[in-house]
Amino acid sequence: MSTDRFEETLYPGWRQVFAVDRWIHRETTAHQDLAIFESPVFGRVLALDGVIQITEGDEFMYQEMMVHVPIVGHGAARRVLIVGGGDGGCLREALKHPDIEPTLVEIDAGVVEFSKQWMPAIGKAALEDPRARIVIADGVDFMKTSAETFDVIIIDSTDPHGPGEVLFTQDFYTDCHARLSERGVLVTQNGVPFTQGEELTTSWRRLGAAGFADVGFYVVPVPSYVGGFMALGWASKDPANRALSAEEIDRRTAGLDLQTRYWTPGIQGACFALPRYIQDLMR
Repeated sequence: MSTDRFEETLYPGWRQVFAVDRWIHRETTAHQDLAIFESPVFGRVLALDGVIQITEGDEFMYQEMMVHVPIVGHGAARRVLIVGGGDGGCLREALKHPDIEPTLVEIDAGVVEFSKQWMPAIGKAALEDPRARIVIADGVDFMKTSAETFDVIIIDSTDPHGPGEVLFTQDFYTDCHARLSERGVLVTQNGVPFTQGEELTTSWRRLGAAGFADVGFYVVPVPSYVGGFMALGWASKDPANRALSAEEIDRRTAGLDLQTRYWTPGIQGACFALPRYIQDLMR
């Protein structure tokens, strides 16, 4: 690897190359290889096992949509579980809702400490917030053995290979369903459909077989996740959670100061409108 560039190796036939102003840190934990560098376009960038995970420049798009869409959709969420997300970004967004009691389950303590030390602007304050409960554990085991219930579950995972693969299985989605309250919502990271279409189709089938009343996807563009829209999986026990009128969305968000840079009340409903090529993958 050149000292002045980082080449992402996610896709066999396509490479994304980042200019590197400075290498910040690199280490190998018990679970994965972590690297962080400064990019002239994206600021600090975190890569795991050679794949871009988060950048300071565009992380707000992903984090805001992972968190605010299900919380606003539910309308009365209190207990929110985040699986993965050791960088603290999703936790940061959840804490913007004053009534939320968030739990973060992260398998790798090294990711949490690494993020607090080397990417503090993203989630250090959230990871140290007294409202946040941090559990270092395997998310699959936690979901299977916990007796707790949650109104919203957010799966902020890596792609379905390596440590993140188990978070895309039929058994895991079924366990998530069991941990959700009566009107609960599950959201998942589902990759870029243009280049990872099979992943979306597989998730569509598995979520649909897990007992949810409403299964679908919504989209957000994240520039560092190349290939167009990123898809986020949606599975809810109540179809009404996403069938909201503009008036109802405005009512639910009135008085909230979420300080978002991407999410808006208008996007809350519009993000579920899918391009045809993504609809065609839901089969």
